[in-house]
Amino acid sequence: MKRVSFAEFGGPDVLHLEGAEEPHAGPGQIRIAVRAAGVNPVDWRIREGQFQKVRPVVLPAGVGQDASGVVDEVGEGVEGVEVGDHVFGRGSSTYAEFAVLSAWARMPEGLTFEEAAGYPSVVETALRIIRQAGVQPGQTLLVSGASGGVGSAVLQIARDRGITVIGTAGAANQDYLRSLGAVATTYGEGWVERVRQLGHVDAALDLAGSGVIRELVELTGNPQKVISIADLGAPEHGVRYSGVTGNVPEALAEAVGLIARGKLHIPVEKSYPLAEAAAAHIDSRAGHTRGRRVIVV
Repeated sequence: MKRVSFAEFGGPDVLHLEGAEEPHAGPGQIRIAVRAAGVNPVDWRIREGQFQKVRPVVLPAGVGQDASGVVDEVGEGVEGVEVGDHVFGRGSSTYAEFAVLSAWARMPEGLTFEEAAGYPSVVETALRIIRQAGVQPGQTLLVSGASGGVGSAVLQIARDRGITVIGTAGAANQDYLRSLGAVATTYGEGWVERVRQLGHVDAALDLAGSGVIRELVELTGNPQKVISIADLGAPEHGVRYSGVTGNVPEALAEAVGLIARGKLHIPVEKSYPLAEAAAAHIDSRAGHTRGRRVIVV
């Protein structure tokens, strides 16, 4: 089979599409014929070696953790899924023709493989950081960098829970944020005052890592009410950096429910073939995403 891998840490040029041995499902796992793989910032952060001290990667290594596809192998002890089922979930080395998943759910009716591949990590992260921020129905949550995949999920999940969301994004994404139920404003010079004029902020999320931790603490008045998934220096300001995965099966189940109720939809901004994984990483790292980017196999 073909898969995207890297043999050294570095820029997107270290990614190569190569032949590799097919993986097989172990106990509690399934294997899928991959139809699409989600592109997440964690993918290029791992490729750059940012997490080596906390999550060491043995080289050469595959890339990707989210995928959708068709089940073609079921591991020992697995129940409730059969060969031929269409599923989405999280595993390892998902930029490939075949991948093993350790957490999955059946794809909701009406969802394409490309759309489904963009949900697993995004929804798990959104649910986790909303919980960690401690924001309650009736309160206001500020989301910095709100137009990407996680932001799109946070805005919709928060709205479904009765939480008001103020979202910051570029000028081109203001209408998009409003379409997801957020009170939108732009980042850049004067953004703190613009947020203040929109009302009191009870908690805040940093999704872009754009150096705004101090301002988020200032707006909430409490570093414990700020969570970052993008700024590794956040703990220096007393802010929690949330990088540890929560309960993925639970998150997938909640995603299925939200999608079925019409309460969650994350658009795919752009798709890339396996051979253009480097371009997908370049675009993901540049930010300004509206929704998700995915690799199509």
